[in-house]
Amino acid sequence: MATAAGLIDFVTGAPVAGSLDVAWNHGAKPASAEPPIQVHAFDEHTFILRQGKWVSREAPFLYLFLGNERALLLDTGATRDAAQCPVRETIDGILSRWLEAHPRDGYELVVAHTHGHWDHVAGDPQFYGRANTRIASRGLADVQAFFGLTGWPEQVIQFDLGGRILDIFGCPGHHPASIAVFDAWSGFLVTGDTVYPGRLYAPDFAAFVASLDRLTAFAHTHGVRHVMGCHNEMTTTPGRDYPMGARCQPCEPPIQMTVAQLDAVRDAARRIEHRPGVHRFDDFIIYNGPCRWGMAKLVARGAWMRLRGG
Repeated sequence: MATAAGLIDFVTGAPVAGSLDVAWNHGAKPASAEPPIQVHAFDEHTFILRQGKWVSREAPFLYLFLGNERALLLDTGATRDAAQCPVRETIDGILSRWLEAHPRDGYELVVAHTHGHWDHVAGDPQFYGRANTRIASRGLADVQAFFGLTGWPEQVIQFDLGGRILDIFGCPGHHPASIAVFDAWSGFLVTGDTVYPGRLYAPDFAAFVASLDRLTAFAHTHGVRHVMGCHNEMTTTPGRDYPMGARCQPCEPPIQMTVAQLDAVRDAARRIEHRPGVHRFDDFIIYNGPCRWGMAKLVARGAWMRLRGG
């Protein structure tokens, strides 16, 4: 709903009933059948993007939230090369069409990251030199300074996109500078690589468990509808994941998880807190600590799959 001044009301009616009815291209063969980046509109102000499996086996998900004054892009993907995967061109196209429908001057783009691993930041250079753009650095001190997180990781700050307020707080464990982002308009709690349908790597397990405690407590008090991660590695068979580096994943579950599933991740992590190693559950797999043997088996499984042409 727009006001008389042309501003969009991002409070009344939130959370909105957007669409998560999407059939992601999951690495169809041949590679030419898969677009380098896919875009799904949850609603006209909220977009989920996925990098193609044939561009990067990581196939990360990116999130774009548009407010009255600025947009926030969370993550830029696993590929620097714009010719291989035109992340900026895709984002510019979305923003251009949105601004045609909602004209305003000086609209800003903020580029930030769920965390600093390469498959979430590699596309940053595509945005260098772009007008009206701020790009957050990925180090912990830089993330804290950019968002004003002086009480890391417990402090929750509000980041204003112009009437669309996002809640941001720390969730380290997978990565020292991991953040969670909650958008009341969509009901999305974006958890990066901390929680998603796949392999949850937690080298700092004490921090991981503490972050899960914060995430679940927040979700139960803030009306979270969808827990949105940045990868999808599970099959629809309980406890079964795709091999590392799989180019095709035809039987994926939905990327969105429920608050009940978030609770299940927290409860599982609590049960295995003092048991390093790989632990399988129906909707996710937790790697408690370095898991060198488990990682070696995972790499070997992926290599065997590639030898067979997968």
